[in-house]
Amino acid sequence: MSARPLRAAAAASALALTASALAACSPAGGTPAATGAPPELTIGSVDLSGVCPDTVVIQTDWNPQAEQGGLFHLLGDDATIDASAKTVHGPLYARGEWTGVDVEIRAGGPAIGFGSVPAQMHLDPDILLGWVNTDEAIAGSAEVPTTAVLASFEKAPWIIMWDPGTYPEVQTIADLAATDATVRYFGGTTYMDYLVGSGILRADQLDSSYDGTPANFVAAQGADAQQGFATVEPWVYEHAIEPWMKPVGYQLVADTGYPIYAVALSVRSDDVTAQADCLSALIPVVQQSTVDYFADPAATNALIVAAVDAYDNGWVYPRELADSSATQQRALGLAANGPDGVFGSFDPGRIDEVLSIVTPLMTDAGVTVADGLGADDLATNEFLDPAIALP
Repeated sequence: MSARPLRAAAAASALALTASALAACSPAGGTPAATGAPPELTIGSVDLSGVCPDTVVIQTDWNPQAEQGGLFHLLGDDATIDASAKTVHGPLYARGEWTGVDVEIRAGGPAIGFGSVPAQMHLDPDILLGWVNTDEAIAGSAEVPTTAVLASFEKAPWIIMWDPGTYPEVQTIADLAATDATVRYFGGTTYMDYLVGSGILRADQLDSSYDGTPANFVAAQGADAQQGFATVEPWVYEHAIEPWMKPVGYQLVADTGYPIYAVALSVRSDDVTAQADCLSALIPVVQQSTVDYFADPAATNALIVAAVDAYDNGWVYPRELADSSATQQRALGLAANGPDGVFGSFDPGRIDEVLSIVTPLMTDAGVTVADGLGADDLATNEFLDPAIALP
């Protein structure tokens, strides 16, 4: 097992999967969202100037996609796509009003050499916020500590999928243990260590050779199971993999008892104090931006697809997939309010549970976890507006 970010590993599989299969679905001729200097702007009811950096830099873990909708919704029609730098930059808006600062959303994955977001944040002080998984934060706690300030997802989107025609009796991942199915996955995936260690899957049925392409799954004619993303692979296999073109069955890994917070918006741990004034004003803006994105994702999805097209790095992301992802994020309870009814909130007891699961896995893998690490080191609710919630 490695400390490599799980989302990057899984999304790397989606890159290879979609690059060839979705080319026919992708819009032609990506262009920047806007060119030239933005018009004169007046600061609205939220003023971030003076308390936040002139440009709020957000480091994501992958290429643009609808899971980042709440971040891209911060941008307006005057956003500019930089294809060479793999960034989208523009005035930062709060419900259509300028906040006095800009925002820059940076791609991860291939754009940062497939490095981890916490490491990138500690290398580049210009980055204020980054997308970090709870288990990734635990792995980096000793050397590149981060603290989450907004839960992007209530449930992680990782899945194990199978062919319901071959396995009509399989309803959950645990049911696969009673079959002869080979479960193919991307090597170094921490949640697979959990699934085996907890007895949900058998070690002898695993195959860590998954390379991200659909070839082996299709060639097995339904005999094999495979890892994926709930917001990507089910749509892709049903609509874009021509030798398959039918639904897959799947279960969220989160529903097996692995309750990490996926890609939580995080800061370097020292910045919880150093950037407190900025975060207190900024994080509610991001909360509301995400709520507004789900209310009307069309324009933001168009910007996301345009950015992918302009980057032209092999990641293919058609508008149909972006729209499906936005719908599935809500339908599957991935993007949802916390138990307290607040969008973006963390449950400290849940983080303690993740610590109890992940720390032994990290220790067994030779990863040093910070001494005395607790839930309050990994996440805080102090910057959230408790009045902001998804409907």
